Amino acid sequence: MINTTLLSNLLAFAPDTHAAADHAVTEIGSGPKWILLIVGLPLLSSILSLVYAIIGNKTKLPAWTTVAAAGTAFLCTVAMYMSFDGTPYTVHAFDWIQVHFGEKSMIANFSFYIDTLTIYWMLFVTGLATCIALYASEYMSHDVGTSYCRFFGAFGLFVFSMACLVMGDNFLMLYLGWEGVGLCSYLLIGYFYKKPEAVAAAKKAFIVNRIGDLGLALGIYLIFVHFGTLEYAVLFSDPTLLSYVESAKTGDFSAIPTIAQWIPLLLMIGAFGKSAQFPLYVWLPDAMEGPTPVSALIHAATMVTAGVYLIARTYPLFLASESALPIVAWIGTITALLAATIGMAQFDIKRIMAYSTVSQLGYMFAGLGVLTPTGGAYHVLTHAFFKALLFLCCGAVMHGFAGQLDLRKLSGLRKVKGWGIVFVGMLFGCLNLAGFPLTAGYFSKDTILAEAFVTPGYSMIGWILLITAGLTAYYTFRVFFRVFMGPVEYHPGDELHDHDHDDHGEEAHHDTNEHGDHHSDHFHPHAPGWAINTVLVILTACSIAATGLYFVGGDKDAHTKHYADTMVSASTASYHSNYGKHAFEYYEKDPEHYPVAGVGPRGNIDKALEMPIVGGDPHKMMYYISGVIGVIGIALAWFLHLFGRTNAAECKMDPIARMFGPIPKLAENKWYVDEIYWAILVSPLRIGSHILHWIDKLLVDGLVNLFGLLPRIFAWIIRPSQSGVLQGYAVSMAGGVAILLLVVFVMVMQGGLS
Repeated sequence: MINTTLLSNLLAFAPDTHAAADHAVTEIGSGPKWILLIVGLPLLSSILSLVYAIIGNKTKLPAWTTVAAAGTAFLCTVAMYMSFDGTPYTVHAFDWIQVHFGEKSMIANFSFYIDTLTIYWMLFVTGLATCIALYASEYMSHDVGTSYCRFFGAFGLFVFSMACLVMGDNFLMLYLGWEGVGLCSYLLIGYFYKKPEAVAAAKKAFIVNRIGDLGLALGIYLIFVHFGTLEYAVLFSDPTLLSYVESAKTGDFSAIPTIAQWIPLLLMIGAFGKSAQFPLYVWLPDAMEGPTPVSALIHAATMVTAGVYLIARTYPLFLASESALPIVAWIGTITALLAATIGMAQFDIKRIMAYSTVSQLGYMFAGLGVLTPTGGAYHVLTHAFFKALLFLCCGAVMHGFAGQLDLRKLSGLRKVKGWGIVFVGMLFGCLNLAGFPLTAGYFSKDTILAEAFVTPGYSMIGWILLITAGLTAYYTFRVFFRVFMGPVEYHPGDELHDHDHDDHGEEAHHDTNEHGDHHSDHFHPHAPGWAINTVLVILTACSIAATGLYFVGGDKDAHTKHYADTMVSASTASYHSNYGKHAFEYYEKDPEHYPVAGVGPRGNIDKALEMPIVGGDPHKMMYYISGVIGVIGIALAWFLHLFGRTNAAECKMDPIARMFGPIPKLAENKWYVDEIYWAILVSPLRIGSHILHWIDKLLVDGLVNLFGLLPRIFAWIIRPSQSGVLQGYAVSMAGGVAILLLVVFVMVMQGGLS
């Protein structure tokens, strides 16, 4: 973890941080009202889906309505991008919350803040939403009717919520969208509400996210309490915040109040929950119980990047904290490595992609933490395309093979008629995820890796991420070689029902043809239709085209030359350390506090900036190092999972895995993290809740019930005196008189004795 002096030195090399924040706000303007269509159309499609359900629609109208709304929103986003002149602006819909506390005012209108970061995020959110809605029109066609309407109603509501999160001009709008996407995630994970696993996964996602959301809420509270505003335009031009960043540059963190340094720590907790970072990552793999289009849109490409967006949007707040960014860097690195080790041992191809998503999100957080928000944002964009493509390819396999996702029961699909497009899409998606040279994933991942070695104090993170890159290449092509290459063999999944058994209840047998291929006599896979294939072609093309973004725009002096750098540098997320450029100048100015010990004259500066052990400029060396590591990972996967394999279930890796003893089983069981959480958190809480329940029932309710019982006991005692028998009343009266006389007599006697 970097120390205070080092952090201040690094911030000193960020001349554009103050300027970018000041420019982004002081010159703010007002935008055209048609931009509201980006937010309003998805909401309209959600409402119309509800209407369709009410009137009993049983066609694909909800899907086409959602596709049209998302597609138009995407076109409006493109128009917004084309018309943007570099000056941020707001678009006001209506007044929402305006509360005055003496001299302070809490203003949170239903308004939208448009800058390059907003446009950057909304381009892929609306674009992918359109493609995935088209994909879902076919994928969910088996549920045409009320459930179909329910799915697309939640889908449209999600796009609306995501737009509010990204485009909102204040933190309450962000929080509204934040909670909205969480609600939609819950609804869509639990779409198959009659399936216990889906219901449990939905509840798990909802509960774990509430932990992170509490941190976000507290962070927003502190922002208002300390800075007196929730509006981006006011906050990021606040002289107080800018002075904090200047104090951080000089290493004077004592000048920054504790409350201001706690704000990014609390926001960070919210980001960890939504973006599935350790220790709050456990909900995302289970979220794969939802339909595959949900996994592709929400849990791979858009919602889970909300945490990355939050930190990027509030980057000045993080720069003013002594420990926030180092924590972000290390948590991201730990998450990336941990999820990669689990993904290597899984057999469910969709779950492998889920752990891969967690790992790649860790890369994005590591990028933010090692002071390259442009690298983190660039990986968000490339990952959105190729990971959505991978999920949708897995979904096509699941859809066509009756729910089968076990890579030990699928093989050689490239040779099966009708699966050529899925094969090509999976190939390019895997190449990107593995970081194969000259792919978009290769360039975006390298930006983060190189910056980890350039930034002093973070070389250990760089090595860990390099190891993770090798593991990623291995388990990615483990899936590809097992499922799409080798001999043809496929076994249907559990969704086949009656078709996977013969008339006597015996399991369907599989014959071997003359080429040694295995297939079921009673099962024929259902190849994808035009909608699924069209979307896979589009996303494959986007994944390929995204490579070109690396060579467009950017600050050449900062070693970045990609499109994301152009977009992010003009927003509140702008940050360039320019370490190599200013290193010698800083040494001459203050040699005693130079961030790299032992570095003296200019001749030693370049050596200090070299990559450890290997040497050379990390930005140049990473082209070769990460490329070689990726190729080695792919080669190992080929040798262990394809070369010489004769059936789907067995490969050369099986005996090797047994040599590692319990380790593969531990990884397959996710290192028992869920079980550990259950033992140390869930079970004690359940036991405590039961104890409190009995305390409430026996003590609290017991006292209340006792006071309620006393009048009943008294009534039971005196009830015989109210029998209604005249003689009884006479006896009672006589007894009463006798008692009174006895009392009077006793009192008189006592008075006489005294």
